[in-house]
Amino acid sequence: MSLRISFELDDNDLKHFRLIMQEARQAACRMQPEDIVAASEELLVSAEESTAPGFIVDRLRKLKLMIAMLSDIDWRLPHQEATRVLNALAYFAEPEDLIPDSIPGLGFLDDAIMIELVVRELKHEVEAYDDFCSYRDKLKQAQGQNARPSREGWLDTRRSELQKRMRRRRKRSSRAPLLG
Repeated sequence: MSLRISFELDDNDLKHFRLIMQEARQAACRMQPEDIVAASEELLVSAEESTAPGFIVDRLRKLKLMIAMLSDIDWRLPHQEATRVLNALAYFAEPEDLIPDSIPGLGFLDDAIMIELVVRELKHEVEAYDDFCSYRDKLKQAQGQNARPSREGWLDTRRSELQKRMRRRRKRSSRAPLLG
């Protein structure tokens, strides 16, 4: 038997989490990027060891994806975007968070909420990286493990797909062309 519990964060709640994130980002400014990533990876390990509830594990997968965005050599995230992701990971570099992780069942709840909030903030970056990973998988299936996927190759493929879609839509258009 499962039990569904949902709650809604109002503007004051969100303001509180933004303040906490802002404080974490200020503290993380003094940290090296690799230390921020390492702290986030440690959170993943400790959550896996604690057998965190499913709803938290789902959010932790998103955290894992954000970490991968930074370390993926094929993706090569531009500096400005990498900084945004590191800022999102700053909360997880803080040794003390709202709810101590050692509390069974609830210890990672604050982490799950923060992951959800930062993933929403990084929605476009996360979606693009997820799309790139799919592109890379397809490329490796088609060309084998020696395929060399890159961000530029992905962008070229996406551009080509969008242009083909545009031409198909133009052909299907029932209106007489104005431009010939």
